[in-house]
Amino acid sequence: MRRDFYRDHHSAAAFYKLLTATVVPRPIAWVTSRSVDGVDNLAPHSFYTVASTDPPIVQFTSVGEKDSLRNIRASGEFTVNFTPEDLFERVNATGTAFGPDVSEFDAAGLHREQSMFITPPRVRESPVSLECRLHSLIPVGNCTLVLGEVVHAAVAEDMLDGDHPRIELLKPLARLGRNEWSTLGKVRRIDRIRPEDWPDSFPADQR
Repeated sequence: MRRDFYRDHHSAAAFYKLLTATVVPRPIAWVTSRSVDGVDNLAPHSFYTVASTDPPIVQFTSVGEKDSLRNIRASGEFTVNFTPEDLFERVNATGTAFGPDVSEFDAAGLHREQSMFITPPRVRESPVSLECRLHSLIPVGNCTLVLGEVVHAAVAEDMLDGDHPRIELLKPLARLGRNEWSTLGKVRRIDRIRPEDWPDSFPADQR
């Protein structure tokens, strides 16, 4: 038996908690931006995905008006840094609601690495950084979708198998509900079924 949660019977905050506990796991955009005063902001955003492959565009959601959004709106640039398992505590620390005059790089003891094509720096400790130029900002309810065209990707060589990043070496973090996070866990591989190979039926326990 299922329990029903009618949106109109719950506060927006309560329904938000329900959604973030069930739309899981969520990858994390660790976003670097620079303010007009030259302060480097670094913040994790867990509503994050790829929006387009050609041109390559990534998307994250700013819930409300945050420093990342204000800085990107002003500069038109940002960097998305990968969040590996071994930086768990530091990624979490950069989610602290500091004032706009505080750089999370300095507060969390992280190092800046100069980007190649944009002004906001990369996180030196992160194995992957995507340098982005703002494509568009789309207001949706109390949020803003931030879409950035990826103009350069920097990947640590020891994470690569040829040109392919090895997920078991990257060890990504993901967000769940409440204050819960997850790590990669078991990796399963399966080929996509071609129409001509479609089976006549699936075992009952797979339906």
